[in-house]
This record gives sequence, C-alpha cells and structure tokens, in this order.
Amino acid sequence: MKRLIIILFLFLGACSSLKVQIPKEYLYVPVKTQNYTLASWQKISNDNEPLRIYIEGDGNAYNSKGYPTSDPTPKSNFLRNLAFNDNNSNVVYLARPCQYIKSTEDNKIDWTTGRFSQKIVDNMAQAIKEISKDRAVILIGYSGGALISGLIINQYKNQLNIIQWITIAGLLNHTEWTKHFNYIPLQDSLDLETVPNIKQKHFVGKKDKIIPYQLTLNLINKKDSIILDNATHNKGFENISF
Repeated sequence: MKRLIIILFLFLGACSSLKVQIPKEYLYVPVKTQNYTLASWQKISNDNEPLRIYIEGDGNAYNSKGYPTSDPTPKSNFLRNLAFNDNNSNVVYLARPCQYIKSTEDNKIDWTTGRFSQKIVDNMAQAIKEISKDRAVILIGYSGGALISGLIINQYKNQLNIIQWITIAGLLNHTEWTKHFNYIPLQDSLDLETVPNIKQKHFVGKKDKIIPYQLTLNLINKKDSIILDNATHNKGFENISF
C-alpha cells in the first residue's frame, strides 16, 4: 500500500493548475451516451477532413493518500492545451466519464479499477459516433486514454471509420503496468490483447516516470514510435506533429 501511495503521489505531482485559454472557435458540447454525459470541446469546420479526437487520460483518480477521489476531473490542462493548439479544421477534446460533469450515476469504479471496462469502452465509442457523424476519425489517446482508444479501435474501427491511431505517453497494457509498479490489479478492466491493425504513431517520453516508455515500446512496432529524450508524462510533447 505504501508503494501504491508513493506512485499515486508522483502521478498527482505531474499535474498542474495552469489555466486553460479556450479559443473562441471551440464550443463546449456535452455528449449524451447510454450511461454518461461526456464533456467535449469541439472545433469542426470542414466536412471533407477527418476529425482529430483527443481522448483524455485517467485524470484525478486517486488522492495523495492512495484513496479514490470523488471527482476524477484532470488537474492538468495538458491535453486540452494540445488540442486547442491543433491548427487542423476538425479537432475535438473528449473527456472520460465523470470528468468535468458530475452525475448521481457516477461510480468510483468507473475511474479506478473499472476505468477500462467494457461499459466505458462502449460509452466512449458511442460518444465518438455521435460526434463524428460518420466522418473519418483520427483517435489521439493520452496516458490511459491511449488504452481506451486502442480498445475502441479493436472493437469499433469499421463502425466508426477510424483511419489512424496516435498515442501520447500512452498506457497500452494495464496488466504489465500494474505488475511493473506492484500496483493493485485493475480487475474490472479490459486489456489490449493485440495492437490494432491500423496506421499508428506513438510518442513517448524518455523521462516519463508515470508510464515508463519501455512498457509502451514492448507492445508496438518500433518503427511506429517516436522517443522524445526530454519529455516527461505531460511535458515535452508541445511540438509534436502527426
């Protein structure tokens, strides 16, 4: 338990309280799914181009004492800032269930041991379908959002017209990750058994102490990876392009 608390503290320490400046072209759009209402910020201006959908990480799942929080909303604006600085015509930032929007249906399992459950995957896929309106989609998953996006692609690639997969500081296999750190297993979650057969690129930070880059490289084709020597878990990715 002590080891778990230390690692969780490191994760929380990676977060920041920087303010995010929301560009005027982005609209806040709550997306209703079967079990949740998901927060999103959307800039969609060209029907002929793919949607680049950024999927948030696990957020503020645990406090510094190792206990589940009552609100998993990220304390860091890292991924929203990346999305808001994306100059493409169609960009969406999509939060995970129970982030930003509180509901009486919220269950702590949804952001702790079941953060990668079939229920979560199905609802995230439903949100992407609602947002994309059958347009081509590029999924960009950060941290735990990488695993969510991979699971969605493996199960819904054709239904959602997903054409590319991008990950940033990505967690791709929670079983290997929990074993590496001697964490409590995520017994209510699915894992990525096979890497999606799709065009992909994975950005990892050599100084990432939350998700060591070697864990990501163990699972993917090396030609699809880009190692950033000075990047941590949420710093050093500001100038990536894909």
